[in-house]
Amino acid sequence: MPLPPQRPAVSSAPAERAVPEQRPARPTKRRDAFFDNAKYLAIVLVAMGHAWEPLRGDSRAAAALYMTVYTFHMPAFIVISGYFSRSFDASPNRIRRLVTGIAVPYVIFEVAYTFFKRWVGGDPDYPISLLDPWYLTWFLAALFIWRLTTPLWKIVRWPLPLALAIAVLASVSPDIGDDLDLQRVLQFLPFFVLGLVLKPEHFQLVRRKEARLLALPVFAAALVFAYWAAPRVSAAWFYRRDSAQELSAPGWAGVVMTPAMFGCSLVLVACFFAWVPGRKLWFTALGAGTLYGYLLHGFLAKGSRFGDWYEADWLHRPLGEITVTLVAGTVITLLCTPPVQRMFRFTMEPKMEWAFRQDAAALAKGRRPGRGAE
Repeated sequence: MPLPPQRPAVSSAPAERAVPEQRPARPTKRRDAFFDNAKYLAIVLVAMGHAWEPLRGDSRAAAALYMTVYTFHMPAFIVISGYFSRSFDASPNRIRRLVTGIAVPYVIFEVAYTFFKRWVGGDPDYPISLLDPWYLTWFLAALFIWRLTTPLWKIVRWPLPLALAIAVLASVSPDIGDDLDLQRVLQFLPFFVLGLVLKPEHFQLVRRKEARLLALPVFAAALVFAYWAAPRVSAAWFYRRDSAQELSAPGWAGVVMTPAMFGCSLVLVACFFAWVPGRKLWFTALGAGTLYGYLLHGFLAKGSRFGDWYEADWLHRPLGEITVTLVAGTVITLLCTPPVQRMFRFTMEPKMEWAFRQDAAALAKGRRPGRGAE
């Protein structure tokens, strides 16, 4: 039989404890300053690397810096991209954002770069080809493919060894061709998969004081080795856009170089993350605009080649090299700012409500068709 209702106990606690407990406010999702700082610093290094490229022939120091930075700047960016792709589940909302945030900007900038090459680059017959990414757009094509494969990497038992094996096979397969820059897609794949399997505690591990101190001699050793290797090793290995055979090397070189370069890149990526600040700084907010800076600075980087901006002799001396480095850092910083983001948001983050069926749009907003918000 049911128990009789109990009388409430008399409490001797202060009166304010009798006030009904209020439900805590739902915490708002905040951006992590560490990752925004890392993205900004990585994109600055990307721009500086592009600015150093024409200087390598006259300066061994510039060639060494170029080789060192190219070892880790794109791998770091790709690791972060993989880390933030962990929640991708091929749901309507995710697919819609993939289309509007990756596929549409790819088409827009591939066409824009093509006309830029025609009009500014002096190649009026250069064809529009959505299957052959030109210059920087390869990263968008790669990110689209990588993100679509995310559910696969979540279910396989050994995702990173499998991705590395695929990269090795790609490096010895000259018949892959240039469609969607599949060589780069496959050879950079291990870094994306690494980002997928990383956990927050892994980033905390490399941000310890011991890791920061160890990063200094490691970077110094990398620069010394790059200074030695610059006249001996082709920088094309770091682009990962060709097979070993296409680089005039024997096939077995790809089997050796791919895991060796992955290991070197991984060490320098860890060193880079070790020195990324974790607190909010003046450039932290710019981390949200790195894709803007990445795609827009390509017009200036290629324009400098088309316009022979590097013909001046003083640019190939130490003062000129420093000037080029500072200009590249300043330009990419400006291109990541909120005013530039607002100006070009229609190309980078179009809403495109008209392009999706109503039920898909409702699902993307967390609603069920025909029903109100849950």
